[in-house]
Amino acid sequence: MKFLHVGDAAIHYRTVGIAQGKPVIAFVNSLGTDFRIWDAVMDALGDAYGYVLHDKRGHGLSGTGTPPYSIDRHADDLIALLDHLKIEKTIVWGLSVGGLVAQAVHDKRPGLVAALVLSNTAHKIGTPDMWNTRIDTILANGLEGMIDPIMERWFTPPFRTADNALYAGCRTMLARQPVDGYCGTCAAIRDADYTEAAGRIAVPTLCVVGDQDGSTPPELVRSLSGLIADSAFVEIPGCGHIPCVEQPVAYSAAVRAFLTSLPEHRA
Repeated sequence: MKFLHVGDAAIHYRTVGIAQGKPVIAFVNSLGTDFRIWDAVMDALGDAYGYVLHDKRGHGLSGTGTPPYSIDRHADDLIALLDHLKIEKTIVWGLSVGGLVAQAVHDKRPGLVAALVLSNTAHKIGTPDMWNTRIDTILANGLEGMIDPIMERWFTPPFRTADNALYAGCRTMLARQPVDGYCGTCAAIRDADYTEAAGRIAVPTLCVVGDQDGSTPPELVRSLSGLIADSAFVEIPGCGHIPCVEQPVAYSAAVRAFLTSLPEHRA
């Protein structure tokens, strides 16, 4: 296990293959998950890339720090980690809130970002009332009562079956996230609006979404793509909000096609 102190939190991270001179992908997780959600994607992409994974503060094994957070705070954590690892250029691949963090990293340090994969995300997600209601409910009652509604947005019905051990594992992963960390990141999403920042993105960008995403529907992700000059848009069939878990093969293939089109990052 590897940890880096950033401000008031110890950030849990993992690196794979980054010392071998390959293009580096920095993954940023969705709300309520840890970096194990990327395992199948790394298996599919193989050793053509190096990888940096981390648990956002308040998630997984990372420290909670002082919530509530901001997207800038999450972006600063990732930037500090990349600087610590002496990575000067990276492909930032963010899922859901991770996509907001990816946009923030580009806005704060554009020279650090070679390309963006903005997955199941948007320039603005939800409304303040929606997030405040979720925060208040979870702080009062815990995460347990929210798990089923969240799973319905994360995954399609065929995936949400009692005999699917992977689905059971995802439920457990969410249930074990720290309440303060989860709600702290809900506040970060609530307060984030990257509409103007999206218009400043000047690196190759892929916007990707599951066709049955209940959290960031295809039309919302397409609207993000419309704000970014020359961005590509891909919809993954038979998939909800967490394609790296539900449809990792199709998802990885779609993103690989984008990555191998980058002159600086050919596999």
